[in-house]
Amino acid sequence: MSSANRIERNLLSFSTLSALLFALMGIGLGLWMGSLVIIFDGAYSFVSLALSLVSLTAAWYLRTPRAQQQPRQRRQVQAGVVAFKGFAITLMCTVSLVSAIQAILNGGREINTGLALVFGVVNVLGCLATYWVLVHYRQRARSSLIIAESKQWLMDTVISAAVMLGFIIASVMTYLGWHDYAVYADPVMVVVASVYFVLVPLKMMRDAIRRLRIHYVLQRRDQQGSGGLPHADTDTTDHSSLSRERC
Repeated sequence: MSSANRIERNLLSFSTLSALLFALMGIGLGLWMGSLVIIFDGAYSFVSLALSLVSLTAAWYLRTPRAQQQPRQRRQVQAGVVAFKGFAITLMCTVSLVSAIQAILNGGREINTGLALVFGVVNVLGCLATYWVLVHYRQRARSSLIIAESKQWLMDTVISAAVMLGFIIASVMTYLGWHDYAVYADPVMVVVASVYFVLVPLKMMRDAIRRLRIHYVLQRRDQQGSGGLPHADTDTTDHSSLSRERC
């Protein structure tokens, strides 16, 4: 196993364990406190856990002799995994948005902002540390899977920071006597986070699907070229198609 493959496997394993920890902490504490936004944060970590397992499986397959002999298929698998990640995160944001809107219509949610703030600080520091590790070592791994993984953790870090900021605002509102409005802080934070952060997975999907289309076009050109066209002509056509697709 090459050094890059070993680093990729270790980073994906580290990301998986981190996602498991934050998922259990977020969902458990969110259900206990009745906080939609903490559940949202934990659910994102749970989705990250599932996606990290997908990345680990893809990384294992890409190290097999068969995959090593087919570099184009390797790129297709990587692009497919990234597209699936984008779809899963988009779906989670959509479900969370619907749940938050229902909570707003039902009169909001009252939570213990003091305990929530402690969770927010711990979560931000933990997510930021995981993101830093992935970014620090991803150049050595030279893997699009690690790049996608680091983007997941960047989203998780910013979401956690937004959650913590929301709890600070809710605490201030309660302190000022605006309790009737403070109960809406929790679902409103979920709405804002869902709408804003859904743009990142949508872009991930768009870019990955574009790469898949490029690989499909190149594969069709190769198949047509094998029918008698000179290899040089086929190669030129492939690169021109690739340039047009990227535009």
